[in-house]
Amino acid sequence: MRILVATDAWHPQVNGVVRTLTKLADAAEGLRVEGLGVEGPGVEGPGVEFTFLTPQSFRTFAMPSYRDVRLAMPRPARIARLIAEARPDSIHIATEGPIGLMVRRYCRQRKLPFTTSFHTRFPEYVRARVPVPGSLIWRALRRFHSPSRAVMAATPALARELGERGFDNVVLWPRGVDTHLFHPRAVDLCLPAPVFLSVGRVAVEKNLEAFLDLDLPGTKVIVGDGPARNALEEAYPDAIFLGEKHGEELADIYAAADVFVFPSKTDTFGLVLLEALASGLPVAAFPVKGPRDVIGDAPVGALDEDLRNACFAALDISRQDCVEFASNYTWEASARAFVDSILAVGAVLPGGNGAERQRFVA
Repeated sequence: MRILVATDAWHPQVNGVVRTLTKLADAAEGLRVEGLGVEGPGVEGPGVEFTFLTPQSFRTFAMPSYRDVRLAMPRPARIARLIAEARPDSIHIATEGPIGLMVRRYCRQRKLPFTTSFHTRFPEYVRARVPVPGSLIWRALRRFHSPSRAVMAATPALARELGERGFDNVVLWPRGVDTHLFHPRAVDLCLPAPVFLSVGRVAVEKNLEAFLDLDLPGTKVIVGDGPARNALEEAYPDAIFLGEKHGEELADIYAAADVFVFPSKTDTFGLVLLEALASGLPVAAFPVKGPRDVIGDAPVGALDEDLRNACFAALDISRQDCVEFASNYTWEASARAFVDSILAVGAVLPGGNGAERQRFVA
């Protein structure tokens, strides 16, 4: 089963959308779809293959206020040609940018089913930069997603909120974490303890000043890059800014820290929360939707309107409890839920392998 994912967020961007889609494709490699063009007892169904329609196929321009992100300038004819070359059985639109809009138009004109996902709280993201009423942005988002057979949301709370805001056909698509990479290990950053760590895009919507302004002992460490980095480095010379880190180097930093501080109030999920917990790192955050949805009542984080209190409370949390909590989130389960949702709503193109709803199995 070939699934084409249209996304405006892609490498070299470093963000949760790109990591989610990359891990989704990797985890789906070993999955099978039962009953799609396969006959006979004991015969495995076809595998799942992801292809991506990304800005790499088009001319791009720098996003206003965030020059590190480049937006594509797709043309309808090229979109149609790339989709034809991919020969997908299903189309998923991951973002509401130029590529997402053009692929949506392609599907609508041809009366083809498709699914979408909701990754970013654009009303809060935009309002952090320009004074645009959130109601207008929510209206545009509802319009974008309304033809989708299934709007995939990362958490039950987000799914409920979208339903309350008038989104139809919302389904749950949980996230995962790579516990082979992110796990406890003996690492010393040679910094004054305790080490309070934040990882993610260094941009205004991440609310990093709320963390950097805190009166805390030890060391504050920021991993990531973005348009606000230079200004924050200048304003907070006592904090350590390490820039972008990946793979084992990033995993070492997680494991060496004492508390993961997540000051954002706009994230829909926050993959970094699971990466931190898998590394045995308790979370300190505001009691808002992103961290509240991930952590809930589990004893792996401290959520408090006073972020300083949350940081101190997190120091007393069991690191082993964090590891055990994160072990429940796997990318394989995430991939199964994603594909199962596509099949459950019949979002398969005419003539594709999954023309009838079928059961998805590992």
